[in-house]
Amino acid sequence: MMTGARALARMLHAYGVTHVFMVPAVLRRTLAEMERFGIQRIHTHGEKPAAYMADGYARMAGRPGVCMAQVVGALNLAAGLRDAYLAHSPVIAMTGGRHPAFRGRGVYQELDDLPAFANVTKFNRAVDRVERIPDLVRSAFRSAVSGCPGPVHLQFAGNEGQLELEEADLDPYIEEGFSRLPPFRPCPPDADIAATLSLLDRARRPVIVAGGGVRASGASAALVSLAERLSVPVATSLNGKGTIPGTHPLSVGVVGTYSRGAANRVVNRADLICFVGSSTGSMTTHFWQVPRPGLPTVQIDIDPEALGRNYPLAVAINADARTALAMMLEHARAPAKLRDGWLETVRQEVASWRARHETHMQSEAIPIRPEYICSELTAVAPDDACVLVDTGHAGMWMGGFYDTRTEHQTYLRSAGHLGWAFPAALGAKCAAPERPVICFTGDAGFWYHLAEVETAVRWDIATVTIVNNNSSGNQSARGFDRAYGGKQTPEGRRLWTFTDVNFANLAEGMGALGLRVDEPSGFRPALERALAAGRPAVIDVVTDIDAMAPLARC
Repeated sequence: MMTGARALARMLHAYGVTHVFMVPAVLRRTLAEMERFGIQRIHTHGEKPAAYMADGYARMAGRPGVCMAQVVGALNLAAGLRDAYLAHSPVIAMTGGRHPAFRGRGVYQELDDLPAFANVTKFNRAVDRVERIPDLVRSAFRSAVSGCPGPVHLQFAGNEGQLELEEADLDPYIEEGFSRLPPFRPCPPDADIAATLSLLDRARRPVIVAGGGVRASGASAALVSLAERLSVPVATSLNGKGTIPGTHPLSVGVVGTYSRGAANRVVNRADLICFVGSSTGSMTTHFWQVPRPGLPTVQIDIDPEALGRNYPLAVAINADARTALAMMLEHARAPAKLRDGWLETVRQEVASWRARHETHMQSEAIPIRPEYICSELTAVAPDDACVLVDTGHAGMWMGGFYDTRTEHQTYLRSAGHLGWAFPAALGAKCAAPERPVICFTGDAGFWYHLAEVETAVRWDIATVTIVNNNSSGNQSARGFDRAYGGKQTPEGRRLWTFTDVNFANLAEGMGALGLRVDEPSGFRPALERALAAGRPAVIDVVTDIDAMAPLARC
């Protein structure tokens, strides 16, 4: 006989969970039991950042991240799972919920939250009996990591999950194979591999587009080796950025909407596209304009529903990315010289893009240009750094102007939710405490979860946060120009501008290292100091409000 709390804590420990991110009060006895197993319980200032931290942890560790909230905060936690769901990140959310014996009687905080999780999870269950804890926890881990990964939710009866206090004859065994990504590596048919290699062999201008599935599969090395063997240039989605070093001769950059113009032009000049681990969504394809419709296409994906969803396929391969690429590498042969002209065209496109933006990337202008920050970060980020990036302008600047230099660097980005990057970076640091973790966000994104600076200080989570501070959400400027017929009124401008705030001072007030940079020459020393500090650091970089990230070009 044991309590549900004891069984749950034992199972989480056995599955390899090292940190849980939560807002109490929820599953309090379980949290106490976790202490015996050395699981760190990170108390945050909000449910949504707790979900983002678990997401960052999961993406960095390649295993499920866990977050928790009592019933009154469950909807906030569900909102935080949207990014994990869109990015296919294995997050396990646990909340309190209505007890079956008291439903409809006006119990404190009573609300049926279960439906709210339906659209942001793969698996969503109520745990109404203590006997069900072991099998539902196993099901949650199994679902989170299997096939196309994603978040799951367990709702424990009682507003704080008091079901955990009950005892039963429980068997808390775990299925070790479902503790990490991926639990299975399905192999493609030999005929599909042969057909794909035949298409690549005949193509004069092929391009590989690598998505986030390449990272989830651990397929980066196989991707680079195959590209080198076949002399095929590689573009990436934002989620796939970093799966090939940005400085590699075959790397052409991020394709799509938040992209590098050279990558879009290269993809649209190709005569064969091979998508690997990409769902071919609107951001990666710039609303299905890149590649252009009708271009011969191959797609490799572990999710069968993704195959052919947006492009007719010459070959559809339902398989694990690393397994498929390894099989292709085993049988691939070097191409004939007829591809040399294509590679030279690709190099010229990349060089032309860089030359077009070099002035801003090396600019000594004050206020500072964001391109300069990204360029300096490329040069200074440690060889094993993990960089996490917000959406919006932050994603556009970094998607285009930051490059990973080594195969040991990691790049993780928001799947669309502003404010994700800072809490996610804290989670990533918990997953890899030995690695430098750098967050790049704007002031608009940093404002969302500023209170979590205190969380980082309290739990000694030593991330470095770079704030592109132009006192605005200036990505909205173009939209409001259109709304006002081309010229905004002063009142219109107030809809996307903020008060000038020194985030370095705010960080210092919460116990972190705060550094303010207002001229270009100060950025590199500030970053080096922050990386060496060994404690949470915020670098507030004063940038040009009129600097606008380039729009996608086809």
